[in-house]
Amino acid sequence: MLFAYGEVLPAKSVIVVEEQEYARKRDAQASVSWSPLVREVVEWDHEQPGKADEFFLAHRDLDPVAVVPVTEAGVLFAARLAERYGLPGAGLGAAEALRDKYRLRGITRAAGIPNPESAVVADAAQARAFMAAGTGPIVIKPGAGQGSVATLVVHDPAEIDDAWQGLRDEDDASLGPSARMLAERFVAGDELSVEMLVRGGEGVFANVTGKILYPGPRPVEKGHVIPADIAPELTDLLVRQTGRVVEAVGFADGIVHCEWIVADGVPHLVECAGRGAGDGILDMIRQAYPVDILHAYIDILAGREISVELPTQAKRAASIHYSVALPGMVTEIRGLEAAREAEGVFYADTIVEVGDRLNELRSSGDRPAFAAVTADTPAEALRLAMAAAALIEVVTGPE
Repeated sequence: MLFAYGEVLPAKSVIVVEEQEYARKRDAQASVSWSPLVREVVEWDHEQPGKADEFFLAHRDLDPVAVVPVTEAGVLFAARLAERYGLPGAGLGAAEALRDKYRLRGITRAAGIPNPESAVVADAAQARAFMAAGTGPIVIKPGAGQGSVATLVVHDPAEIDDAWQGLRDEDDASLGPSARMLAERFVAGDELSVEMLVRGGEGVFANVTGKILYPGPRPVEKGHVIPADIAPELTDLLVRQTGRVVEAVGFADGIVHCEWIVADGVPHLVECAGRGAGDGILDMIRQAYPVDILHAYIDILAGREISVELPTQAKRAASIHYSVALPGMVTEIRGLEAAREAEGVFYADTIVEVGDRLNELRSSGDRPAFAAVTADTPAEALRLAMAAAALIEVVTGPE
């Protein structure tokens, strides 16, 4: 995000607040030293209740212009901290609803928004009972996760016992052992997302993104295309339904990223995040419309008038596509420069380096490389992104 905000914010204007253990493990201080934007990194355990209030009391004279959530883990902290500093934000109640997928199910279902059937499950036996009470496959996932971590589509009840402990281990590593798991009835259909800028509870800009998944039981995103290549009527419906989600949870100011599955023409809410979308989606929005969406986002969170034009339709298209590789130790990376020079590419890179261990595909963090392109149409953008990503070869071997 620091790359993208480099065109919006002045030097030494950003204070990064990161979880203490994570910041030390990943050497956060050094990892952002390249960016002229960063004033400092503050290590703060921001995921526990009350930590935003403690931060405010320890930094009363900070006087920030805006508080911006960047990751899912920071949504609650940012919402409460904005309140304490008297700045626009999601609002703590809305952030709590968006951060808890089961709570979000109840609220949006009460608002008449279609949702998959869902239940909290404490163990494999409860997941099996949920599956037996209906028909077809189910999805098991954490109630506060992101990036498809610990998420699995199960087609056979006999798979649940073996899968359960592995999912819990994945979840514990990212969210902690207290995170609760959900079982949901699987909905088959096209997957899309809506990115909406919100001011005063009203959408002021919206984009619909098409999603492509890797094959298999892990619903990991292999690519995105902007704008989604769908009928205008469905685009309008998805935007309206996202507006209803915003209203249902009482989201005030910021950006939401709501994911949907459209089955038989009906959008079913998968989940909704009170932060900017990942996977380069915001960069692709900037390219395709074009629109300075991050500038508008900061204007909203700073309580200023929006200082950039917000178009209603994209003028071009953009797409990102991820590559595949065998799990193992990364021994060589080939074709990256060729991908960067391929037709339409505005950004291509690897997520891994030589010497890293690449896991089997379980979540977004296990994708080895990607290429992002612009083109005249969504279909052409997707074709070019797939071709460019295929040029990047991540070679792996035994550890």
